[in-house]
Amino acid sequence: MPESVDASDEMIDNWTKRLEENAARYQALADHMQGQTVTERSKDGTVTVTVDSRGLLKNLVIAEAAAGTKRMAEVSAQVMQLVQRAQARIPELLQQAMTETTGTSDQAAVEIVREAQSTFPEPPPEPEPAFPEPDRVRRFLPEDNDSPPAPPRTPPPPPPQQQPPRRRRPADNDDDDDFGGPILS
Repeated sequence: MPESVDASDEMIDNWTKRLEENAARYQALADHMQGQTVTERSKDGTVTVTVDSRGLLKNLVIAEAAAGTKRMAEVSAQVMQLVQRAQARIPELLQQAMTETTGTSDQAAVEIVREAQSTFPEPPPEPEPAFPEPDRVRRFLPEDNDSPPAPPRTPPPPPPQQQPPRRRRPADNDDDDDFGGPILS
């Protein structure tokens, strides 16, 4: 019986050792992820967001240029879309950290990544802008088309001026002294 007790003690010691090693590796993973951030920037560079490894917004920068070129609805939609894009990168960041610390072969690691992917899914595809972007402003100038510029037009001649109708002088035999005649007699 002493052999079975010694074997049991050794088995418990091995489990304890493996648990302590796993705990140390997962603590290293937690420490590694603690300071990680993900930053996403809009195509035009007017909006930048940063999220931490838990997906929380840590920094938001909206350039002054956005105020003059975009509507607030566009800016807020862009912020939300950038936050989703940044959060969707967290599972990849977690996968890389696991490769460096805990390894990716055990079931717990697979489950942690799966949970992160369900918490931070890929964002929906970027919709077409509802409003024209500043560089897409429609202009109807000669440089906007590929044809050679048309010669300048000469203004049409002004219409002939009509003479105002002439007033007729009253006839000399008019009996009405109040109108049309000389004031002084």
